[in-house]
Parts: sequence; structure tokens; C-alpha cells
Amino acid sequence: MLMPRQDVPALSVPQVGGGTFDLSAEATPRGTVVCFYRGLHCPLCAKYLTEFEALVGEFAARGVGSVAISSDGADRAAEMKTKIGAENLRFGYDLPLAKAREWGLYISTSRGKTSIGIEEPALFAEPGLFLVNPDRTLYYMSVQTMPFVRPHFRELLGAVDFAIDKNYPARGEYTGAV
Repeated sequence: MLMPRQDVPALSVPQVGGGTFDLSAEATPRGTVVCFYRGLHCPLCAKYLTEFEALVGEFAARGVGSVAISSDGADRAAEMKTKIGAENLRFGYDLPLAKAREWGLYISTSRGKTSIGIEEPALFAEPGLFLVNPDRTLYYMSVQTMPFVRPHFRELLGAVDFAIDKNYPARGEYTGAV
């Protein structure tokens, strides 16, 4: 289980448009928002990532990097980026499902075509949203078993502002006896 203030697993995936997203190479002063999404087949992901794309500049203004990652291959990831009109949000792809599990993501099996007529992969990761500190420790996480009821990026942005203003530490770090 991932714990606040502890190191997150290594994360390196190819990026749409070339290059590699490597969390260990991120040089943002206040960390990185890592949004794991289900894939091109998910209409809720497209809506969610559209909201994220609109706020990438706001996160950057606060010193926070942004990336969206799925287990989709290059073509499907590129199609999602085009579908939402992303110009600033980085898209990583080919997330190994074993790596998804390391991050605490849930894995689902295909149910065939979705409501938008796109086939689900045989296996894929459910959504997760993480704010990782510059030292690669966990600050915040939210993991879903379903595509529904995800944290809003505007609220996460407000939380970043609060954390900066109050020097608020990551919480949920206690691992002793209870």
C-alpha cells in the first residue's frame, strides 16, 4: 500500500509525440499530478481529462507538473489526446498493469464495447489521481474502483494553494499500532 510521505514506485512510460515521461526526471518545484485514466474507451475519462487540460497552466503556475497515463497503446493514447484537444497535458501510454498494481490501481476485465462504441482492452487499470512531491514521495492520492465520482481538478488546485499557503504536510502517514 502506498503511504503519504513515503516513496512512490518508479514510473517511466513512453509519451505521445515522442520521448518518455519519467517521474524521476521531473524537475518541478512543487511536484507532479499523475492522473491514471482507463483509456480511450471511457467517455468519462475524456470529460475528466478535458477538465485537466484546461487547468494544466494553473498547475504549472504553481510549480506543479501534469501528466495523464493509461495502459492504452500509442495509437489509442494519441487518439485520446486529439479527442480532448490537449495542447499542454502530457500523455503517457503502455503502462504495464503490474506497474498499475504497484501504484494501488484496480484492474478490470473487458465488457466489450462501451456506450461510445469503442472496445475495452482485455484488461485495463481503473482511475487514480496522485500528487507526488518533488522528492518522489506521496502527498495525495485518490483511487477508484469505478470510472465514476472522481476528484475535481479545480478542487485539487485549491488544495495545492492551501498546502502552499499553510505549508500543510501530507496526512495519513501514521503506520504504528492503533
